[in-house]
Amino acid sequence: MTMPPYSLLASNNPHQERVLVIYTGGTIGMQPHANGLAPGGDFAKRMTIALSQLPIAQQHALPPYEVISYTTLIDSSAATPLTWQQLARDISDQLTAYTGFVIIHGTDTLSWTAASLAYQLQGLDRPVVVTGSMLPLEAPDSDAVGNLHGALQFASKPALQEVAIYFAGQLLRGTRAIKQHSEAVIAFASPNYPLLGERVGDDFVYYPSRGLGLQQRGAPRFELPDYRLVNQGEVVRIVLWPGISAWQLDAWLSDSRVKGALLQLWGAGNTPDDPSLLNVLAKASGEGKLLAAISQCPQGSVQLGAYAAGHGLSDAGILAGDDMTPEAAFTKLAHLLAQPLSLEDQRQRFLTPLVGER
Repeated sequence: MTMPPYSLLASNNPHQERVLVIYTGGTIGMQPHANGLAPGGDFAKRMTIALSQLPIAQQHALPPYEVISYTTLIDSSAATPLTWQQLARDISDQLTAYTGFVIIHGTDTLSWTAASLAYQLQGLDRPVVVTGSMLPLEAPDSDAVGNLHGALQFASKPALQEVAIYFAGQLLRGTRAIKQHSEAVIAFASPNYPLLGERVGDDFVYYPSRGLGLQQRGAPRFELPDYRLVNQGEVVRIVLWPGISAWQLDAWLSDSRVKGALLQLWGAGNTPDDPSLLNVLAKASGEGKLLAAISQCPQGSVQLGAYAAGHGLSDAGILAGDDMTPEAAFTKLAHLLAQPLSLEDQRQRFLTPLVGER
């Protein structure tokens, strides 16, 4: 029997319905080391001490929770599809034991993990809230305590039935969020979808009309494919630049190991006026590779063929990613390619909203 990759179980009340906190690493738990900040241990105790700094009334309003810490802690820049898979499977295994989940994660790839979890945990009937911080837990004026506080509050709201991100007083849909700032505490944004909730004074307000809870019925229909199939670069991300040439595009797409690609085009879906580029895309698509396109602009959506500069993309087999974030589009491609689906099923499912991502 394989032991779970976590340890350091702690609880603030083991006898009530409770939230499970999963600590994976990231800035929030980092401590000074010889070569700079690195993930630190003993997070359960440190989290308890940090939350004890809250006003008494806020402490009493916290839901009961338990903390598990992954044995191998990482900076989120080291996360891979296998990290996403491990988290989803751990949540699936523990689903009925907890009323909600909080995932403590580094900010660099936090939105990628949240998007992937949403596809794996389709039909989720309770909250999964991903959070982290821009400053370590013990740093002066750290945002960590506020983010932990809010994540726990939203993870205890049964009406929230999807994967969300709580950061800097805002609750964002996991498949709609991007990291927009490398330094500011308001690090995340939801450019094409309104907030799912927010902190208003001392209250944590959820807006159910914006959530998936009203749209979902029945038992969870989790999809937990083997992400080892997409963990070695099988899905590529290509952001166009002025002067891109067909041979450069072909160098990526002609590689037999590549199964799919996310293209980030200009504006509403424009490409250079170069037929050879379209030929490369059409060839790759004809070989059964799953190709999708979104805009490089954070806001708005692609409209393939709306301009002459984007004409021919649909004919070349490129799927329009609508207003999806790069994180949501890329992780969706990976999720679909990890499953034994026909190319037509993969294409149709990419174009279909699965978890409010488009």
